[in-house]
Amino acid sequence: MNIAPNSYSRTRKRLLAAAASIAVAGAIGVGALTSGTSPVLADAVRVEAPQVPSFADVVERVSPAVVSVKVKAKLQPTADDGSDDQGGFDNLPNNPQLRRFFKEFRGFGDQNGQNDEGQRRFGHRDRNNDQPRPVAQGSGFFISEDGYLVTNNHVVEEGTAFTVVTNDGKELDAKLVGTDPRTDLAVLKVDGGGKFTYVDFADDSKVRVGDWVVAVGNPFGLGGTVTAGIVSARGRDIGAGPYDDFLQIDASVNRGNSGGPTFNLNGQVVGINTAIFSPSGGSVGIAFDIPASTAKQVVGDLMKNGAVQRGWLGVEIQPVTSDIAESLGLKSNNGALVSSAQDDGPGKKAGITAGDVITQVDGKDVASPKELARLIGAYSPGKSVDVTVWRDGKSQTVKVDLGKLPISDKQASGDQQQQPSAPAKPDTLADLGLTVTKSENGKGLVVTDVDPDSAAADRGIQPGDVITAVNSAEVNGTDDVTKAMADAVKSGRKAVLMQITRDDNNRFVALPVAKG
Repeated sequence: MNIAPNSYSRTRKRLLAAAASIAVAGAIGVGALTSGTSPVLADAVRVEAPQVPSFADVVERVSPAVVSVKVKAKLQPTADDGSDDQGGFDNLPNNPQLRRFFKEFRGFGDQNGQNDEGQRRFGHRDRNNDQPRPVAQGSGFFISEDGYLVTNNHVVEEGTAFTVVTNDGKELDAKLVGTDPRTDLAVLKVDGGGKFTYVDFADDSKVRVGDWVVAVGNPFGLGGTVTAGIVSARGRDIGAGPYDDFLQIDASVNRGNSGGPTFNLNGQVVGINTAIFSPSGGSVGIAFDIPASTAKQVVGDLMKNGAVQRGWLGVEIQPVTSDIAESLGLKSNNGALVSSAQDDGPGKKAGITAGDVITQVDGKDVASPKELARLIGAYSPGKSVDVTVWRDGKSQTVKVDLGKLPISDKQASGDQQQQPSAPAKPDTLADLGLTVTKSENGKGLVVTDVDPDSAAADRGIQPGDVITAVNSAEVNGTDDVTKAMADAVKSGRKAVLMQITRDDNNRFVALPVAKG
């Protein structure tokens, strides 16, 4: 770049002046540092934002009420006859190397003690020692000042001796008061030890999805551990039993948390940790809690009677699908469809029959079979209740004196064997895609073939099923089925309700009637 002489001179002067100013500023800066004056620094970054609430106050108050539960059971020795103890592997092939491997893994060393390390690592068991051995470890919490505490049934079910470890490390013996496998709850009692800090159950009907919760327990045997999260869902059915109605939470819950409480921010128990969904075996943020309302009722019965006494209706039920609702003239698919009424059950004595849809109990709506089971189970045996059923296109109410739920859910049917008769000639129900023949006892039609492209196949009807009724009318021949279908068309319905028997179990299937 070309610069004129005068311009060059002026530019050179300005550069020299700027350099002199920088030198002076540097000298002043050094002088300030050497004179003891602190440099001026920028402020640290701070963000003014709403703070997440701390759970420390809740944890501090409730932790003394939460305990670890250690369960032991007496194990039978593997050999009591004085013979060579094979460590429970008598059925192994006669292979010295294989037997040696299993002996060493189980900690059975030789007589010279050459495998002492294996004994220490894997728990060598003295065949003469019949003391209880640890079989499970979980969590629990006190619900009374005098030492009653709650845990899961699956934690204690194999135990013969129980120890609870309090938050401050004290170990106390406990006895089993009662269990309820249907809800997976158990109550233990600690005698002695003074007065215990205890917690109350919350009103879980007020729990909303998104509420903060805190889980306290004993994961992996680590001792008192706190995790936090929110309520993720309500009313979960995970197939654990007839009374499934779980809260789903995303607080970290792992093995060992079973039986431990989940608290709201008021320090009340909203649920009891009982199961997790985990492909890996560890927490993935999906845990299931028994609601406080269920636990409170069950625990009260266990403390009072040592067992839970539930009302019993004596009917087998199934869901009401949209097709079934349409075939019966129902406006919705709420309710529970009675597939059969047991001969010795209170329901049948009161007049409830197969094909009825139970829609209410004492004025309370029945949304599903699970809801009916919970409603009936909440009543005491002997309680008289009004059961509303949908029958023949209208609602009817019957009064039922509930019985006591049997120990076994399934009762013997008591059916008598029928004498075999000559095979009947197969017939067809072409509009339904079924080939049928009369049953040996003359009651119903036996399905011998199902068109794989038919609606019957889509709904799970199989060869061997017995059609016993259509739209609550008994079926003794194909004409009965044809008539029921014609009546349904005249009534403006698009489907017929077919009662099917398979392996002594009844169920209902809605099949569409032929068009045109």
